[in-house]
Amino acid sequence: MGLINLNRDTIEGCIANHLRLFVSMAFGLMVFVGVIAASIFFIAVRGAEQTMVPDVRNKELTEALLELQTKELYPRIQLRYSQSSWDKGLILEQEPRAGTIVKAGRRIRLVVSRGVMISKVENYLGRNIDEVRMELRTLAAELNSAGGTGQPLFTLREPFMYEYSSEPAGLILQQSPEPGTGISGPTALEFVVSRGPRETIQTIPGLTGLSVEQALARISQSGINFIFSLGEPDGGEGGGTVTAQEPGGNSQVSAGTQVHLTVSPPEKLEAGEIFAIFRYRIPENPYPLSVRLEALLPSGERRQLITVNYRGGEFTVPYRLPVGTELSLFMLNREMHRETIAAPLDTPALDRL
Repeated sequence: MGLINLNRDTIEGCIANHLRLFVSMAFGLMVFVGVIAASIFFIAVRGAEQTMVPDVRNKELTEALLELQTKELYPRIQLRYSQSSWDKGLILEQEPRAGTIVKAGRRIRLVVSRGVMISKVENYLGRNIDEVRMELRTLAAELNSAGGTGQPLFTLREPFMYEYSSEPAGLILQQSPEPGTGISGPTALEFVVSRGPRETIQTIPGLTGLSVEQALARISQSGINFIFSLGEPDGGEGGGTVTAQEPGGNSQVSAGTQVHLTVSPPEKLEAGEIFAIFRYRIPENPYPLSVRLEALLPSGERRQLITVNYRGGEFTVPYRLPVGTELSLFMLNREMHRETIAAPLDTPALDRL
């Protein structure tokens, strides 16, 4: 009986040992297979995720998408205006650039042309050339803000042709291309612009005896061509007045005749003040353009000294202002020149020109 029990225990022990061995071998085999499978998977995935970005620039969008799909890449599309209707629907830019090695599934930024914003030439006949020039600059700025690329859509071919006519000076008489002409890219506009009537007679206002401020206001209203010079003090009360003019007041002269004006300096100036004449040579224009001289005082006060239509040449304006004042000259609301009034080093303030 004891022998039977001993054999039973021995058999059960052997079975248990074999079972543990089997379980251990099975677990080890599973781990081994798992490691091999994982290695194969990661090797396969790693090999598949490396791909080269194709060059899709200047290609149709559909063609570009097919090429990206083949490389397992995905698009991120942006639309942008361009300067030509011929490239509408084509890829203008891509990021990353062609030839870059990236992972599969990467998004590629594609900039697609929307074509031009405007497809026809507008009618500019009868409009002022300065207004048209400003409008074209604004259009170019809007195109850039909308993501446009390349050259400006419209450029002006200068110098313009000018003709005398009964129309006001600066008015557009002819244009090329004609209104309504279709455009496919950057276009140069050619204009024939009115000089105004060939001969006109102008009455010169009387300015002698007026203060500088009064004379400048009268000049602004009449639009005469003028030039100032500084004369000797006339002994009159206060000074700072127009003491002479040529041609004289109420003279009938041809339009554009230059009126020479002499001003006398004030007898007394406040501390830190300067009485002088602002001088700047403005390029000659075929017809008078709006010119403005402003003063920004050290106190922060801004004064407009004169606004007048001026054809060009030496532009002179007397002023009585504090040292440190900033003078700004504008033509067609664009600043041409800026300077700061400084005290003379070697000469009295009254003698400064």
